[in-house]
Amino acid sequence: MNTMPGRPPTMKDVAAAAGVALKTVSRHVNGATNIDPVLAQRIADAIVSLGYRHNLAAASIRPGRSAKVVGLVISDLANPYWSVLARAVERVCSANGYLLVTVSSEEDGERHRLLIDRLIAQRVDGLIVAPPRRDDGLWAAAAAAVVPVVAIDPPVARAVESVGEAADAVNGSSLEQPNSTPSVETVLADNAGGAENATRALLKGGARRILFLGDSVELYTMRERLAGYRRALLAWGDAVDAPDAALVDTSAHTAIEAAAIVTGLLGSDRIDAVFAANNRSSIGALEAFTHAGTRLPLVGFDDFEAAPLVRPAVSVVAQDVSLMGETAARAVLARLDGSAAEESSTTVLPTALVLRGSER
Repeated sequence: MNTMPGRPPTMKDVAAAAGVALKTVSRHVNGATNIDPVLAQRIADAIVSLGYRHNLAAASIRPGRSAKVVGLVISDLANPYWSVLARAVERVCSANGYLLVTVSSEEDGERHRLLIDRLIAQRVDGLIVAPPRRDDGLWAAAAAAVVPVVAIDPPVARAVESVGEAADAVNGSSLEQPNSTPSVETVLADNAGGAENATRALLKGGARRILFLGDSVELYTMRERLAGYRRALLAWGDAVDAPDAALVDTSAHTAIEAAAIVTGLLGSDRIDAVFAANNRSSIGALEAFTHAGTRLPLVGFDDFEAAPLVRPAVSVVAQDVSLMGETAARAVLARLDGSAAEESSTTVLPTALVLRGSER
């Protein structure tokens, strides 16, 4: 079938070419999966032959219509943790007919707010967001008044206390002023429990001066892991240097910085083990061990590809990052289809201590 010269093919043209109802074509291009496979193939063939392109942006501005797009705001695209999570979110969204748009705030609060504003201006249907390290929670109140919002490890810092406060935070942006403090669903990992188990494993191996090596405690996850580390030390007894601030270093934002910190401590009697509170700290500690030609017992938080390959293999607190992404994606889609409760809820996912030998 030929369309008029100069006119892009429409859904009606596809329906005529495929010999199906217009409504069936509409359901197909909007991601419905319960269409007879024979009809779906005829529609797909007609779309290809006609060169039809569904204009989701135009469709989404009509009342009751969806752009079929979910926005994901993460903190750092360079970190493998976030790439794994983004892939899991994308799998669930794609299986349900949604496109995922992923952006990185780079842990910058102002950039984070602008990204949220831009995604909503682009008419995303829902948001999955990792809040920034300096989080006042105002963005969440404004955004959740417009679209469903799911926060992923960390949670939103606090509830907005007033409508005026939220409005001031997004003054001049495309976000609408909320009528009340809206709910935000949250998906977390058991950061404190995982860190406590890791520290206890080092203690059982004989360590008593355990370095906590991690990023800034402005990060919720780092605060929780530090709390778990301290809890394990305090529970072990007086023989452990539990409250000693000298054994806590939260200035390692990169693997290079972590390596420098460990290098400066190796060969002294100040530490006899390392708890690396994220994967970059683990990698930095391994680099320091390699260059020094010696090692200390080590347990890291978050698994990484090389962990089982070095000798001894690195023991880790493993969190199921894919499960976190899938859980967050299902949560935002449940809110979009109306099957989720309106109230805020928090899902805490368990961690697992994987001992491979480096803890000894």
